[in-house]
Parts: sequence; C-alpha cells; structure tokens
Amino acid sequence: MASFKIVRVRAEKRKGGPKALAALLPKPRSNADLTKLPDSRALSEMTKRVFSAGFVWRVIEQKWPGFEEAFLNFEPKRLLFQPDDFWEGLAKDVRIVRNPRKIRSVRENAAFVLAEAKAHKSFGRLLADWPKDDQVGLLELLGKKGSRLGGMTGQYFLRFVGWDAFILSRDVVACLREAGVDLSDKASTRKDLRLAQAQFNAWAKETDLSYAELSRICAMSVGENMDAAMIRARAETHE
Repeated sequence: MASFKIVRVRAEKRKGGPKALAALLPKPRSNADLTKLPDSRALSEMTKRVFSAGFVWRVIEQKWPGFEEAFLNFEPKRLLFQPDDFWEGLAKDVRIVRNPRKIRSVRENAAFVLAEAKAHKSFGRLLADWPKDDQVGLLELLGKKGSRLGGMTGQYFLRFVGWDAFILSRDVVACLREAGVDLSDKASTRKDLRLAQAQFNAWAKETDLSYAELSRICAMSVGENMDAAMIRARAETHE
C-alpha cells in the first residue's frame, strides 16, 4: 500500500503548497465538544442529511429555518410527545420538503436519539466515546437503529455533526484505489467499508492527521483540480 506521503505531496502540488492545502482541511470537533452536543442538534443534523439525500442540498439549507420551526427545534422528547395529527399535518407544511417517508424518519430518529442518550447520558457522548478507528461499526449502528441513516447519509451525518469521519466520495474512492485498496466502483459494501477503514487506520498511524483531514487530502489529490473557492463551496455538500 502507498505511503500517505505520496498522496499528500500530490495534493500539495495541486493546491499550491502545504499551507494552501492546510487551509482547506476540515477540523472535527474534540471529544469534549462532542460530549456537549445537545441531542436536539444531533437530531437536527440527522434530519438535514436525510432530507438532503437525493435532493438539492442548497434548497434544504435555504428552507432549514422552517424545518427547525416545524419540527419544534428537534427536541426529541417534545417531538415524541406529539400525537399522530401533528405528524400528518407536516405532510402539508410548506415550511419543509413534504416527503412523508422522510418526515416519518424524524419521529423514528427522535426515538433513536433519545434511547441512545439514555444509555450514554447523551447522544453526543456516544459519539465522543466511539473509537475513531471503528467508523464502520458506528455506521452500522446508525444504519440498524436509525431511520434512513445508511450508506452515504450516515457518513455525511458524522462529518457534518463534527465526528472525525472519512467520506467515501468518488474522488476519495479513486484515491484509495490508486493507493492499492481493492474497492468496488461505488465502495458501498461492508467489505469495501472495512478495507477503506483499514487503510485510513494505517494512514492515521503514519501521520498526525485526523480521519477527516486524511479523507479531504485524498479527495484533493485526484480528479478535477478545483480552486479554493470551489473546494470550500463543495465541502458544504460533498467531499
């Protein structure tokens, strides 16, 4: 397998040097900050990722204040206290994207967040305590116990909520394959995830970089060589 030095040097050359590259890297939350994450913010980010999947992310961002109002600021206990009429009414609420299945997932994920919060004192503490070298296990938990949090949605949730996550975007997959990791084209199987995890674990030991930084450098080492402004804009929605 290739040393990460090769990947990093390639990205530095494409982005204008080490300092220019460093300025484009994401910074995950510390474990202390994750522990303080309110359950409502975890549920809010879950919901944003679920509604963004297969949709224009910009539209979701523009409508997000309406989502917060419609879903009672995503307070899990308050949402779970609401009767069926409340949820049925959301299917006609113009403040949000009126997708009945995704609306139903908010109710299910509120129960998921609350259950994990009871078990771990908060959902943020669950995230803080989860080993960074086992993202695959955390994704499996999200996929099995959460609603519509499988696949890329789970990866984006972890990244946007601030957990130190890699994202298997098209460019990251291309980078890993170039490094010798035998991934399928879409890198969506359990085997693919474990192979990617093993490589990122090895690179994390080799370097002093977070998984999020490793992932972003990978993405910037291949594919279209976008300028800084384009990268920052894309980073709000993709790797």
